[in-house]
Formats: sequence, C-alpha cells, structure tokens
Amino acid sequence: MVGQGVLRECLSDPDVTQVTTVLRSSSGQKHPKLREIIHQDFTDFSALQLDADACFWCLGVTSAGTSEAEYTRITHDFTIAAARAMVQPNMTFVFVSATGAEGKAMWARVKRRTELALLAMSFKDVYLFRPGLIEPLHGIRSRTRIYNIVYPLIRPLMLLIKLVAPNSITSTEKVGRAMLNVARNGFPRTVLGNADINLAARQVA
Repeated sequence: MVGQGVLRECLSDPDVTQVTTVLRSSSGQKHPKLREIIHQDFTDFSALQLDADACFWCLGVTSAGTSEAEYTRITHDFTIAAARAMVQPNMTFVFVSATGAEGKAMWARVKRRTELALLAMSFKDVYLFRPGLIEPLHGIRSRTRIYNIVYPLIRPLMLLIKLVAPNSITSTEKVGRAMLNVARNGFPRTVLGNADINLAARQVA
C-alpha cells in the first residue's frame, strides 16, 4: 500500500527523471519514467544495476500469522541484501519501519535490528519512516486482505481523527511526498513518525 503511494508520487513529480522498481512480477503499469526490473531472488541483488539518488524501501509483510523466521527473512534479510547492493556515499536510503519499532514484540525487534543495520551503512543519509495509521488515497489498496476489509469500516473514524488529531494520521500521498522531500532537502531527524512525515510532506526546497 505504501509502495503504491510512493510510486504514484514519484511518477507525478516533474523533478524525478526515472523511477526503477524491483519486482517479482510485472505490475502492468506503464509510464515513460518507469523502469521495471523483474527479479526473483530478493536475498541477492548484486547482479542488478541499481544506481540512483535515493532508494525508497517499502516492501513489508504483516507479522500476523507469520513465523519469526519468515518475518525476519522478508523484513530484515531482503532489506539488507538490497542495501548492500546499492550502498554508496551519494545515495539516500529511506526505510519504511513502523510505529513501535523500539518495542519488545517480535516484529518490533526485527524492525529495529533492520534499522540499526541500515544506520551502520555508508549511505549519504538513512531515514527511518515509522508511520502509524495511514489513509490510502487515489484508489490504492493494500495487498493484505484483512486491511482491505478493515479500512472501509474505520473510514469514518479516520475522518474524525483528521479533524481532532491530524498528526495522528498520515496518507499514502503524504508518505510519498515526504520521502521525496527528505531525499532532496534532508530532515532534522532520522526517525520520522506521522507528525514528522506530514511536516516533511509540506517541505519546499
């Protein structure tokens, strides 16, 4: 869901000249700026040409019903394999983590270990996005079935939250804009929760 939102913002931004996505199967999306790489082994990206100004790592899986080993493989191992293949001093790496990543739950421990490994790498900048509640916009739907059931049910609640506590919620659009802006302009904090994401989304160079 986040990845779809980020891709939409990148493709619509006039300053972005090319977007490369790495997928296991084609998305079917066509755009003059989009280059899709179909790649099966997400534990090894060394053969790919992935030179870019920034990497927005949005891959993720719900921990519900997922073993720790499998959750670690997808959340940590895939991320670090990609980062190692791309690490360079002129690249910004943005990792989508989650609110509560410093907690004691299994998923939080795996997320935090991934965050620390990225921070130790020699990128220009590493930013850790820890969104909480995210509103999907522009027809974007999650690939997690339960989310697509829950989101329509809680939409009235999300509208209320936006009115009374706007920094408690962000959107797929704002996450995408924020990623582009921190890659261009930097940000005073490495870890961005919903309030910081919303602020970064409004940044002007």
